[in-house]
Parts: sequence; C-alpha cells; structure tokens
Amino acid sequence: MPTPVLSVRDVHKTFPARRDLLGRVTDRVHAVVGASLEVGAGQTVGLVGESGSGKSTLGRLVLRLIAPDSGTIVLDGQDITGLRGRAPSAVRPKMHMVFQDPQSSLDPHWVVGDIIAEPLRAQRSMTSGKRELAVRRLLDQVGLAGLSISRYAYEFSGGQRQRIAIARALALEPSLVVCDEPVSALDVSTQAQVLTLLEELQERLGLAYLFIAHDLGVVRHISDVIAVMYLGRIVESGPADVIYRSPRHPYTEALVSAIAHPDPAKRRPRIVLQGEVPSPVDPPTGCHFHPRCAYAMDRCRSTEPELVTYGEVSVACHLHDTGPRLAGAPMTDVSVTLDGPGR
Repeated sequence: MPTPVLSVRDVHKTFPARRDLLGRVTDRVHAVVGASLEVGAGQTVGLVGESGSGKSTLGRLVLRLIAPDSGTIVLDGQDITGLRGRAPSAVRPKMHMVFQDPQSSLDPHWVVGDIIAEPLRAQRSMTSGKRELAVRRLLDQVGLAGLSISRYAYEFSGGQRQRIAIARALALEPSLVVCDEPVSALDVSTQAQVLTLLEELQERLGLAYLFIAHDLGVVRHISDVIAVMYLGRIVESGPADVIYRSPRHPYTEALVSAIAHPDPAKRRPRIVLQGEVPSPVDPPTGCHFHPRCAYAMDRCRSTEPELVTYGEVSVACHLHDTGPRLAGAPMTDVSVTLDGPGR
C-alpha cells in the first residue's frame, strides 16, 4: 500500500473545563479520545457526527493549529506531532482548511486579490505581477474566471465566497485539504455546485480531503470512506457505500435513518435518539452511547467497547463482540425493539 497522505494514530485531546481558586485544573473536556484514521492521495474521508462530537477539534489537530496531548499525526510520511515554535510553518504549505462560513473566514477589509494572495506572500517570494497571475489562475480553477480581484468578498454570493475560500486553500498546492462543514451555510442548490467543484478539483489535482460535516447525506455523496464520531471517539468507519447500506453501530444507524430520500418507498424508518449528548467533561462509563441506545446491555454500561475490524468496516460496539455473524447483518436485524429498556 502507498504511504497515506495523512495518518492519525490514537490521538487524544483534552481542554481545561474548570479551575479552582488557585488556578489548578479540576475538570477537563475530553474532546478527542483515541482517534485513528488514514487519508490516501485522491481520497475523501468523511468525518461525521453531531455538534460537540469532536470533529472540528480533530481537524484542527491534523492541521497542527492545536497540539495533541498524545498520539501521532503523520503528513506525507513526516511525523508532525511534536513540531513546536516556527517548525509547523515548514509543513503548512502541504495542508489547508476550508471553513464553514466564508463570510466570517474571509477578511471583510481585504479585496479578493489580497485574500487569495495572502498564503503566497507568507510562504513564497514572488513579484506582485506573478502573484496577480497566480490569483487569476486560482480563480479560473474554481470557476470564477474574470472575477474582479479588486472587489471585496462581501460583495459576492455565499457560493462565490466559498469558491474564493477554496481558491485561497489551493494557493500553495497542498496535498491535504481539511473541509470543515464547507457547505452547511449554503442553500441546497449551491451546496451541490460546491461539492461538484471539490470533486472536480480532486480529480484534476489529486487532492486528499478530510471532509467534516454533521449531515451524513452530504458526506455520503462526496466520501470514499466514512468515519463516525460520537463524544470524541470514532465508533465506526468503512467504505461510504457499506456504511450507508448496512450500518453496524446504533449511532450510525440513527444518522443513516435521518437521510432524506426523494422516493418515499425507499426511506428508512426514522430513528429518533432520546436524550441529549452527554457532557464530555463527565462522560458515561462503559460505552458512551449507552444512555441513548435502544440495544444497550449490562456490559455496555460498564465496559468500553474496542474498535474492532470486520472485513472492510471497523466498529466499536458490544453487539459485534461475537464476530462477523452479527457484523454481517444490519442493526435492524437485531431482535431488540426501539422502545425497549435500553432507552
């Protein structure tokens, strides 16, 4: 197998939640707990989960915007986990992020030409003329040829602003782009256009995407592999079609049931999870999902399930501890009712 563009192994990240009168940390938010994933060249890995699941934190860890507490992050074969001070700037051109809201991620005081040229000024010695040519080439790549680079970003539509943000992300020819909810602030038709653009750029430039979203329908459309996060943990991962067709974790099953389908006959019965996501400061013992799980057993409340691989899919769920017999069947084949004691 070729070396992955990105390899994340057993990464943990906590943040201080409370301090005592002396400033000592008394509680911590467990934002990312033992996360592992790989992204290959030309591949899209979709990272999906509810708000607060740790998706965006993992994206920022990958980009070394924040440092992990433990684990390893390898980019293009280079371990970037322990880079300190100015050292991360050496790998910065290899990766970039497209943020959720282009209105807030693009400086309203700068014109489009300056916004896109900012990475070029920071990382490369170029004359102003060459920078302008590079900016126009980038705008052409994202379908905005002829756009005036002397206008401000707020003068454009949401879809055009996100294309400008994508052009900025491509300025230094990165091998990895982290897309953090890049279409959630756009209307449905514009979402489709931006997703199509991302796919075209990936095919043309060989980009690797870590695509973060809360909507599994969007993630399924663009992803080769899907990883599902819940309360800081990756609870299931595998090929997008397999995850969608036969979810093995109860949480993934609920997310899949929420995907809208234009044909009513093909819609799955909607599974509405009861209760709120537990606090990451004081997560439940055992499986963190058990308070909301219809299939919860006694061992789920006391023992944390390990992420185990069955064929193409990895899943952390005690329902599959017996092996491929259960893992080969959809969760809905398990004889436990949704109104059972697990609720």
